Amino acid sequence: MKLITYNVNGIRAAFTKDFLGWLSNADPDIICIQESKAGNDQIDIESLEKLGYHSYWHSAVRKGYSGVGIASKIKPLHVEHGCGIESYDNEGRIIRADFDGYSVISVYVPSASNIERLGFKMQFCHDFLEYIKNLKKTIPNLVISGDFNICHQAIDIHDPVRLKNVSGFLPMEREWMTNFIEECELIDSFRFFNNEPDNYTWWSYRQNSRAKNKGWRLDYNFASYSLKDKLSRAVILKEAAHSDHCPALLELNV
Repeated sequence: MKLITYNVNGIRAAFTKDFLGWLSNADPDIICIQESKAGNDQIDIESLEKLGYHSYWHSAVRKGYSGVGIASKIKPLHVEHGCGIESYDNEGRIIRADFDGYSVISVYVPSASNIERLGFKMQFCHDFLEYIKNLKKTIPNLVISGDFNICHQAIDIHDPVRLKNVSGFLPMEREWMTNFIEECELIDSFRFFNNEPDNYTWWSYRQNSRAKNKGWRLDYNFASYSLKDKLSRAVILKEAAHSDHCPALLELNV
């Protein structure tokens, strides 16, 4: 099973950049989308269906903001929109698809580029950790894919010294991610296979950052430890250029 996570920074804009052509060539069984920035009535679901995808979307109340989705060639047994906490569900942050023997979550963790949102981000992180811990009691095999807006380790960011006080690499954010991985018994699938530096999934549009590879690894495919023996490959698809993010791929034998 081939799974991709991708913050598209606007699904409608991505469609104008041949997202469908790329998706057809990449051919994932499941793709988790973040920052769709569109209501269900604004997404070309029919074109996705022509490629063989059942697609499900959880949009924000605020138009043109946030939003997550899952498109799958395997029809889910159940789809859960949101996590039951209104302040997060109003922003379209979480969607879950249940399959036979495992579930996939697409999550978009809030950004705190506006530092006034840091408290909201950290509260979301705390609540999301508890949500996953509780969910694993009934669904032990989880793949949690999305834009976490956090670089976990120094290797995950191009300038860890200069950026140590910038949201996305703050000590409290990094500590939360360590706790999230440990308490929820998760594997960072990319780092399971690759411990090399200079592997990023987001670049600022400013200062020619992408061409210079001055990036951040913000996008992850986490897998339950119970799926460890089923992990076969994880790579970053940096050639895809529909967004300021690029996709991350995970292959599992499920």
